[in-house]
Amino acid sequence: MKRRILLVDDEVAVLLTLKAVLEISGFDVDTATSAREGKSRIKHREYEMIITDMRMEDEHAGKEVIAAAKEAPYSPAIALLTAFPVDDESLSTMGADKMLVKPMHTRILLQQLESLFARHTAAKEKASKGSPAKKSVKKAAKKSAAVVKKAAPVAKKAAPVAKKAVAKKVVAKAPAKKVVAKKVVAKAPAKKTVTKKVVAKKAPAKKGKK
Repeated sequence: MKRRILLVDDEVAVLLTLKAVLEISGFDVDTATSAREGKSRIKHREYEMIITDMRMEDEHAGKEVIAAAKEAPYSPAIALLTAFPVDDESLSTMGADKMLVKPMHTRILLQQLESLFARHTAAKEKASKGSPAKKSVKKAAKKSAAVVKKAAPVAKKAAPVAKKAVAKKVVAKAPAKKVVAKKVVAKAPAKKTVTKKVVAKKAPAKKGKK
């Protein structure tokens, strides 16, 4: 599909020459001879690029075309065609992406247009990555990460509690073993008492026979 360009210039000779050059180079070209006509075409048709002269009906006619192009929902690349060059700051303030100075060699003109097309396409693709749908996915991912982050401290708090509960159970079992040990010790004195009684009985018996 051919890329569509809108040329806006009140100099018919320049307009027709550029139109012929661009069409030979494979572009679909529309023309307008005033800012008013140019703005109308911008509203009713989509263009990949808009090239406008600065001074037409008045000195600010080109700015009006650029403003209309900036407001277009299809976001075309914008080039200012002028015989009176402006500085980069003024060009940026107007909203144009590129300045084309008249007169210009055909080869250089086509190189600059292709360069502008490439930059503008790359910028649009980069902007599309931040579309609402993708932003919502990123937002959901961040929300999920936040939930996980909040859950982590709770898990850390729960771990010491679990360890304390296990420790208490171990301590509770230890005293039970000590009580059993005391019972075993208590039986030992009983044996010693029995031994003493046996000795006491045998001694008096021997002394009486003598």
